[in-house]
Amino acid sequence: MVEVAKTAGFCFGVRRAVETAERACAENGGIWALGDIIHNTYEVERLRKLGVQKADTLEEIPDGADVLIRAHGVPERTYRELEEKGCRIVDATCPFVGKIHQIVHRESEAGRHVVVIGSRNHPEVIGIRGSCGPSSCVQSPEELQQLLHSETEEGRILRENPVSVVAQTTINRKLWDFCIENIKKECTNVKIFDTICIATDERQAEARLLAGKSDIMIVIGDRKSSNTKRLYEISRSLCDRVLYIEDAAELSGHETKDMEQPFIGITAGASTPAWIIKEVKNTMSEETRIETGSEDFAAMLEESFKTLNTGDKVTGTVLQIAQNEVQVDLGVKHAAYIPQHELSDDPSFDMNSIQPGDEIEAIVVRVNDAEGTVVLSKKRVDQMKGWESIEAAKEDKTVVEGKVSEENKGGVVASAFGVRVFIPASQTGIPKGQPLSQLVGTVARFRITEINRQRKRVVGSIRAVAQEERRAAAEKVWNEIEVGKEYTGTVKSLTSYGAFVDIGGVDGMIHISELSWGRIKHPSEVVNVGDTVNVYVIGLDRDNKKISLGYKRPEDNPWNVFSTNYEIDDVATVRILKFMPFGAFAEIIPGVDGLIHISQIADRRIAKPDEVLEIGQEVEAKIIDIDPEKKKVSLSIRALLQDEE
Repeated sequence: MVEVAKTAGFCFGVRRAVETAERACAENGGIWALGDIIHNTYEVERLRKLGVQKADTLEEIPDGADVLIRAHGVPERTYRELEEKGCRIVDATCPFVGKIHQIVHRESEAGRHVVVIGSRNHPEVIGIRGSCGPSSCVQSPEELQQLLHSETEEGRILRENPVSVVAQTTINRKLWDFCIENIKKECTNVKIFDTICIATDERQAEARLLAGKSDIMIVIGDRKSSNTKRLYEISRSLCDRVLYIEDAAELSGHETKDMEQPFIGITAGASTPAWIIKEVKNTMSEETRIETGSEDFAAMLEESFKTLNTGDKVTGTVLQIAQNEVQVDLGVKHAAYIPQHELSDDPSFDMNSIQPGDEIEAIVVRVNDAEGTVVLSKKRVDQMKGWESIEAAKEDKTVVEGKVSEENKGGVVASAFGVRVFIPASQTGIPKGQPLSQLVGTVARFRITEINRQRKRVVGSIRAVAQEERRAAAEKVWNEIEVGKEYTGTVKSLTSYGAFVDIGGVDGMIHISELSWGRIKHPSEVVNVGDTVNVYVIGLDRDNKKISLGYKRPEDNPWNVFSTNYEIDDVATVRILKFMPFGAFAEIIPGVDGLIHISQIADRRIAKPDEVLEIGQEVEAKIIDIDPEKKKVSLSIRALLQDEE
């Protein structure tokens, strides 16, 4: 039996780089590449024939040329030097590698020493170290131990300074774990960034499982490929017979001689094209002549082949979810996958919503018979269904929900049923002059107002829904409103005479006199636009649609507070507010004033209050009279002076 690892062959980053090179050649007739795009002689030669010219140094690249940055990435200085040459950079750096560049740059800027676990001469590691300041590179456990215990400057830096550790994306997990364990023991201020690519972990884990049960293990890949070498090392530790080959031509045809029904496992490095893996599998299947019933295994493979064409709608079963793609079984020899950007147009789409074993519909985007791969698109199926839903929503005038993904020129863009919907600024409901960005990331409700399927243009209106909902809410309020009813509202605007409050589709006004028991000059002393307030209805004019609201609570009435806490003959500390010819008014508590008659200010005759008192002055005064009906209080300073005598 022959079993090929599901993770064998191109990883996401390599496939992305190859596809980028292919597009550049198709669109521009060719492109320069700085170094081998991938570590595979056959694939490099194929790309050369398409128009990819390799340069080992920057000097070989003509000024102004288009230059492809390979998946391994390059140091920051390389970007600057290419820009100085006037070159247009087509960056195919693997996103996972690019993330490591960002990490080491940030950590280095923060004054931390960067440690890279990986092969120091590997292009990926060179690029990582070229994106930060001083750094160290560790290739083996022995090298790490020596460095951590050395008295060199580098060793002292590791032990005495803040350290941030990253990994080459393709290193062995066992090496990483060993290094991290020892670094934590010897270094006091360590930040760990596990940057081993998940595809690498999955590939190596599957190689362990497959090698452990195989009589013969075949590892396919270029001998310069570091990740393929690690697959070979893993396989050697678990299987007695391991072949490291670059293609099917290296097989002798006698690998299974004298072996009865051997189990053959096949894995391949991240830079191995699918067509090479397919050739090796077919060669070994032919050699073993495994039979199932009366049918030859190779014949069954051919029978399983189905012709696929771009644009076909297919149904498959999800095999595996990687970080940036979903692998799908279509029941054919081709390896089918859906790139992450072809899963959904919805920015909130969660890949975890798809599980292995799920049935999935997709459109064939591209068939590569040479490599045996098929690129699929789920979002295009969703779009087809989405257009039907969008058209039905416009026809039925139903409200649509969609997440606003971006601010665009003249409006915002939302996604509904997998279709992009443009909402003009005038239809967003955002007042003119305020930023539209406040809508980005929110789920909006809107109506579809215009559809042009040929131009793939859909226009929506949030404002239309808001207006309809406000009208319905207003009607409900007017049907139920009555004097004394309480509401929770939002302050919409302020004027010199009061505050307007939205109580659920209808605006009511709180007069300035109803905002506070104390004296205020402007409503902003009590409330601000946007505040949530509790109000009650004190007046209605249904004919003119006017509502008067109250904000002051009876229990907060200052007179009630005064009456509870003060009686005649009590002494209070009061603050002088203003002068009159007949005396001075003083604040006893906020909202309650008392009069100190001119005859009660001093123990002698005075002509004016300001002969003795000052505005804002605090003095002790005795309460000599309270008129509850008129809510008036009489105070006396003189009475206290007499008491002292």
